Amino acid sequence: MAPRTRAKADTALPPTLPTREQILAFIADAKERVGKREIAKAFGVKGGAAKIELKAMLKEIEGEGALERGRGGLAAAGRLPPVVLADIRSRDRHGDFLAVPAEWTGEGKPPSIVLMPVRAGRGAKRPAPGIGDRALIRVERDAEGGYSGRVVKVIGKNKAELIGVFRAGAQGGRIVPVEKRGQGKEILIPPGEEGEARDGDLVSVSLERETRFGLPRGRVKERLGSLGSEKAVSLIALHLHGIPHVFAEATLAEAEAVKPATLRGREDWRDRPLLTIDPPDAKDHDDAVMAEPDGDPANPGGFVLTVAIADVAAYVRPGTALDREALERGNSVYFPDRVVPMLPERISNDLCSLREGEDRPALAVRMVIAADGEKRKHSFHRVMMRSAAKLSYAQAQAAIDGHTDGKTGPLLDTALRPLWTAYAALRTARDRRGPLALDLPERKVVLTPEGAVDRVIVPERLDAHRLIEEFMIQANVAAAETLEAAKQPLIYRVHDEPALEKMRVLGEVLASVGIKLPKEGALRPDLFNRVLRTVADTEHAIFINEVVLRSQAQAVYASENLGHFGLNLRRYAHFTSPIRRYADLVVHRALIAACKLGSGGLAAAVTAGDLAAIGEGISATERRAMAAERDTIDRLIAGHLADRIGATFAGQISGVTRSGLFIKLAETGADGFVPISQLGADYFRHEEGRHALVGERTGETFRLGDRVEVKLVEAAPVAGALRFELLSEGRKGRGTGGGARAGAGQPFKAAPSGRPAGIRNSGTRHRGSRR
Repeated sequence: MAPRTRAKADTALPPTLPTREQILAFIADAKERVGKREIAKAFGVKGGAAKIELKAMLKEIEGEGALERGRGGLAAAGRLPPVVLADIRSRDRHGDFLAVPAEWTGEGKPPSIVLMPVRAGRGAKRPAPGIGDRALIRVERDAEGGYSGRVVKVIGKNKAELIGVFRAGAQGGRIVPVEKRGQGKEILIPPGEEGEARDGDLVSVSLERETRFGLPRGRVKERLGSLGSEKAVSLIALHLHGIPHVFAEATLAEAEAVKPATLRGREDWRDRPLLTIDPPDAKDHDDAVMAEPDGDPANPGGFVLTVAIADVAAYVRPGTALDREALERGNSVYFPDRVVPMLPERISNDLCSLREGEDRPALAVRMVIAADGEKRKHSFHRVMMRSAAKLSYAQAQAAIDGHTDGKTGPLLDTALRPLWTAYAALRTARDRRGPLALDLPERKVVLTPEGAVDRVIVPERLDAHRLIEEFMIQANVAAAETLEAAKQPLIYRVHDEPALEKMRVLGEVLASVGIKLPKEGALRPDLFNRVLRTVADTEHAIFINEVVLRSQAQAVYASENLGHFGLNLRRYAHFTSPIRRYADLVVHRALIAACKLGSGGLAAAVTAGDLAAIGEGISATERRAMAAERDTIDRLIAGHLADRIGATFAGQISGVTRSGLFIKLAETGADGFVPISQLGADYFRHEEGRHALVGERTGETFRLGDRVEVKLVEAAPVAGALRFELLSEGRKGRGTGGGARAGAGQPFKAAPSGRPAGIRNSGTRHRGSRR
């Protein structure tokens, strides 16, 4: 970069020195390592006195915080230098390695660097990078502020903590890594470095520098628990994802010292027929519902719908140990074998659980609904309630379907039928609103008493589920409306509309199956719903549902209202689950303050900026929980299938990357990987727009959504990974990526054996809605 003309204000500086702004611009635009020497050369700074002046100037800029110095040279604050020393930690969904800088002094978490794959013939003599390696990386910044890079040199193994299973040997032992996207290479533990680890223990390991020959060496830092114990599989996910799961003593002490809330300052609603309807194994019940006809002649055929939510704010006050740890956790985490709660059981399963027949404090919203399902008005109340009955979804549905039992019989006409009548009206309004209507089955892993997988089921979706979901949505909307009207800062649940780039890719995919995506008009959920209706009951249904899902933005928590695209709502805030989501607790506090409902409200000093920071934090903990839940299911199912090596399975291509294909099994919903090297003799090119791998010579195509048959080649339960051999042929083509698109592939083509490849797994979908 050529030096720029110096401003008049800088005339006091030696004539060869650049300005502060020129230096920062040069460093920001540099493609190579930048230091004092490079800056001096670029701006023609010569002579000892001038170079001393330049050095002092750089130190001054660095002292102001505008520059940062690292091993890769100088960089603008908060940005990586052109060459950086980084640790390779994981892979992304495309199979590319992700690295993080070894040293990071910027704000927040260190940025991730996506490593570009090394093409054949380029750098073939260099050692291949892998998980755990420390490397010099040449990085570039993209238009969106992210980083990509290429490995210049592999330095060795980093000292970061890795998690693995200790296998004792005659001398020392070995560590089997649990990171499923790693290379799978074991780690040697020399004698005397085992610490307190015993065979089968989950441990954290500090890696030593890897030698040219033999296995990498490490030292056991900490024994985390025994994999022979109950709840062992989720233990891996807890430590791998850094999820807090042991409450601090101060938090537990506060919880035990809490006294039950009283009727003082509350409305007495204990005689109202509020019901809890939950899964049969639910331990905490944070919502109760009731409906009754509206007696107002001005609302003929209307009704009054009440949603009562556990008053967690009565017990968890801002600034306490309970509050601090709840914020740190962000949400409860649900595994098949355990629940890691956001709040101690004394709060979540006792004082705040709306138990049948017991007095419990609640924050309730009373909504007046017209016969057409539109809400006319609503109000919030702080109450003392007493649940009239605890029902399961199936139990409530059976009663409506004519199969009552001793508990539901007396409630049928007085409580259950009014609920279903109210739901029918709300459903009509929902249909008019037109939220996104994806149809993707969600599987549930059922365990044996010993913690092993018994079976994988797709639970039936009942009207009872939809009823509770719609009631909760209406309550969440009412919360957001009330807080907006009061000009009270709050945390919204926002779901932005799809990005233009994702819409472009979606249009290309739809075109490949003969569907044209409209290019004009407002972007609304109904646009996607029309597409989904077009492919319903066709071979493309699951494929297009998956592609539409992937085109959507991720829902997050934010202090700025962006609306909820998926639900087609202008404003939305999570209010209904304060036992398990910190966002809901904040909304409760805001409502208490806005509606003047007593103590425990949001402090006046809390600003939108404060809430924005909280929203970012709990959005991150939500993503962390989802990843941990997926990983745990992957490990359970991999263990379940480990004794079926060689068996064949029907499946569907669930992911297409530059590295190969992910296959979702129809039987269990598990995902496994077919490396691209094992697809055949052709050279396969990744066509991202079509979500396909296409043979250069034959045009043979493997596309997202194609039904295939695979053979299980390898299962790694500890890593939660499966590797398959593809038995089906791809769609026929005419070569060079073109050709007609035939139907699903022909089965039973023996895939040629390829070089050994690491096994990976993309995980199954999360068990429940996180709207």
